Amino acid sequence: MDFGTVLIVIAVVAVVVAVGSYWGTGRIYSGLGREGGLDMTREPTATPSTGPEVQEEIRQMLEAKSDRRVARGEPELDVDAELAALTRGAPEADAGLREEVRQLVVARNERRMRQGKEPLDVEEEVERQLREL
Repeated sequence: MDFGTVLIVIAVVAVVVAVGSYWGTGRIYSGLGREGGLDMTREPTATPSTGPEVQEEIRQMLEAKSDRRVARGEPELDVDAELAALTRGAPEADAGLREEVRQLVVARNERRMRQGKEPLDVEEEVERQLREL
């Protein structure tokens, strides 16, 4: 066998091995991190509280943000107004929007149950979605 034939045979074998390893390890990589609690697709388990400790931490972060702005020569933040805006409850959504969000949550629950996951609390999830909006 000459050098060209050997080179072509090695290249073909390498391509076959590469395709086989790519195809065979796809399931391994898609499941990485799920068992150890590192899965980024799971739903949050707790809602954030707005107790005095949390408000104090938010105030400290806003004061630090304001200090950084002043150091850059930008105007100072009104920490109290920002804190009030961040900690007030969700604005009241109209009935149509609330119903549309509820339908989306119900559909998500159906998908979750088909996947064998725990269903979400519909009312709690609707409120969370409206807060995020």
